[in-house]
Amino acid sequence: MERPEPELIRESWRAVSRSPLEHGTVLFARLFDLEPNLLPLFQYNCRQFSSPEDCLSSPEFLDHIRKVMLVIDAAVTNVEDLSSLEEYLAGLGRKHRAVGVKLSSFSTVGESLLYMLEKCLGPAFTPAMRAAWSQLYGAVVQAMSQGWDGE
Repeated sequence: MERPEPELIRESWRAVSRSPLEHGTVLFARLFDLEPNLLPLFQYNCRQFSSPEDCLSSPEFLDHIRKVMLVIDAAVTNVEDLSSLEEYLAGLGRKHRAVGVKLSSFSTVGESLLYMLEKCLGPAFTPAMRAAWSQLYGAVVQAMSQGWDGE
């Protein structure tokens, strides 16, 4: 697999990582727009959210957003050596599978990530940057997909 362009990734992530919660919320709001049936997967203390807004403002979910942004941050940091994150990402895949997330939903997460980057960066989000992020995200999902192996 071709390696994504590290500089393009780092440069674009710098702007986003200044306010991870704000941008992570944009990512998940988009995700629920595109795939509303993911909402019931997020339950805390057996309480189901009545709406995406309800979910996006709950402290537990905000904590999940922070964690997701940290995973992306780790991928950006290790963009030149993603294999060092392989075991960690496979474990993350297993955790998601255990709560009923389908591997196919991660392509929607990828679309939502690109949407968030575009919203954050505007015209600065070039086609080359989009391609680099698609590659990086593809590699992350490939590593996470090991958590679904054996199904």
